[in-house]
Amino acid sequence: MSPRGAGATPSESDSMRELAIRPLRTLDEAQACARLMSSSEPWITLGRDYDASLRILLDETRERYVAYRGDRLAGFLILNLQGAFVGYIQTVCIAAELRGQGAGTALIAFAERRVFREHANVFMCVSSFNASARRLYERLGYAAVGELTDYLVRGHAEILLRKSRGPIYGDQAASPASDVAGGAASRDGT
Repeated sequence: MSPRGAGATPSESDSMRELAIRPLRTLDEAQACARLMSSSEPWITLGRDYDASLRILLDETRERYVAYRGDRLAGFLILNLQGAFVGYIQTVCIAAELRGQGAGTALIAFAERRVFREHANVFMCVSSFNASARRLYERLGYAAVGELTDYLVRGHAEILLRKSRGPIYGDQAASPASDVAGGAASRDGT
């Protein structure tokens, strides 16, 4: 058996083994990530410039992680663990020259481990024109659950994807909202 493991291609195995993922720490890192985002697809088509990218990366309500291969920035990840789609992968950005080598897969696996520790679902959107990213996400088990036409830019849709371990409320017969209503009724004696 090879040191990479049975069935692994050299580029996938090497990328995943060499990729160090950790929280974003400095303004310099955020600026490097903003340069990476604003100079690559799909953000060019979406009209995301450097300043908008930097604002997103500095948003401390999000969990932001950087990925390095050696001392070189390979990409980054932004997670939103608040709101209606808690467990939302807001951004996965990989340096163009490293795409297709397993870095995106490694970042998504990292995000899934983080989200699934606390939540039953992971969500993300992919732009309708970003076919290669959509193929990756579907290969990783994500299913399209909705389409937002003309959501970010006219003429393109954002496809909402979901990977699930089950419903938010597990195997319970009633949601907390119906439990509250039921509890209020019983306290009133009706």
